[in-house]
Amino acid sequence: MSTPRRAGAGRIVVVGASLAGLRAAEALRDEGFGGDLTLIGDEPHEPYDRPPLSKAVLSGRLTTDRITLPRVRNIDARWLLGTAATRLDIPGRQVVLADGRRVDFDRLLIATGTRARPWPDAAGGGLAGVHTLRGRDDADRLRTALATGPRRVLVIGGGFTGGEVASGCRELGLEVTVVQRGAAPLASALGGVIGGVATGWHRAAGVDLRLHTTVRALEGDAHGRLRRARLSDGTAVDAEVAVVATGAPANTEWLAGSGLAADHRGVVCDGGCRALGADGAAVEDVFVAGDIARWPHPLFPGQLLRLDHWDNAVAQARTAAYNMTHASPDHRVHRALPAFWSNQFGVNLKSVGLPHLADQVAVTQGALDESRFVAAYGLRGRLVAAVAVDSPRVLDGYAALIEARAPFPPVLNAPDGPPQLRPVDAEFARLAGDEPGGLRGHDTHTPAAATPAPVAHP
Repeated sequence: MSTPRRAGAGRIVVVGASLAGLRAAEALRDEGFGGDLTLIGDEPHEPYDRPPLSKAVLSGRLTTDRITLPRVRNIDARWLLGTAATRLDIPGRQVVLADGRRVDFDRLLIATGTRARPWPDAAGGGLAGVHTLRGRDDADRLRTALATGPRRVLVIGGGFTGGEVASGCRELGLEVTVVQRGAAPLASALGGVIGGVATGWHRAAGVDLRLHTTVRALEGDAHGRLRRARLSDGTAVDAEVAVVATGAPANTEWLAGSGLAADHRGVVCDGGCRALGADGAAVEDVFVAGDIARWPHPLFPGQLLRLDHWDNAVAQARTAAYNMTHASPDHRVHRALPAFWSNQFGVNLKSVGLPHLADQVAVTQGALDESRFVAAYGLRGRLVAAVAVDSPRVLDGYAALIEARAPFPPVLNAPDGPPQLRPVDAEFARLAGDEPGGLRGHDTHTPAAATPAPVAHP
């Protein structure tokens, strides 16, 4: 039977008042913590759900005042919203805020998440009409810009956010150009095989898709409004709105000098969500959860993973809360299987496991040219992930096989399966020196905690 560890006393501070922070606070109360609880958030809004921002909000199906996260219980907490944390003093057990206040803690949860990477050139990024999409205010500004009926929207980046934005714009009847550095949309996340299918979704929806292309410059008029983009292929695209969707660095700047192993990829923690110092040792009473955490998953040894996924944020928050209120011998290991989903161009896509790891992929149900299919991903003969298109319910079975370390290709005997499974190269772009299983191109998924070389922008 677990032994409570100061569960009912002391001061716990949660820095980050979004999904992971709120669910951790609720779980702390569920675990019996009855002491002082403080949530700190840099946004003035109460915790809200982020996935609808690039889906329902842009299309107008929801407004941002309708996406507040439900509260599953009264957490009896002090809320410090609208003021960012700027420094962490671990020896002094204090969080320093932007307004100079100091908040004392006995235990701390870091859940400050990520932010959208801005356009790297200050001149172009400062033009009216250039947007990023991460928070509620971003979505309101972008929705307002789209409601004016721009003649063309430029989306820089063909990942999940870029695809969802492009899809929403096409729903509104807007002309869209997507500029993608790689060979296909979603290729860095799902490989070239599924990326080829995503290419078809874009083009069937009327998107002007520019592959193997980057934006060299954003140009404006005399009034500082966006007018065009110069591309690497020598062409130009006239656009009045641009959305920069080129990744999400972690919000770790406030941790500089804290002694934690933290950089733009996130904060390194162990399997029990305990933050690690630069020396690799666990830091007493400091925990990490959500999009900012980089941690070792038991199913994928040798890697530190950062997962910007809704399900992971909730599960990791609960693990952290449990371990913050129980003695070390009783700590749980965070082992939730990675899973995410996306809706774009009328298609539902869901994934379990880590497709990025794979060296091969095989269609196990349906076919790539059909409206529904499932693709399984393997690494050196082991099943590591599965992606379902318009077939989300079947993934529970694949998840069980992944957790059981089933062989690849899996033997399913599915009635809608092909007569013979034919694994092919998963077609992930490789960098010099990469080997299969190295999570190529994903600097948040690496075995090392040291800061990597800067990643180029699309």
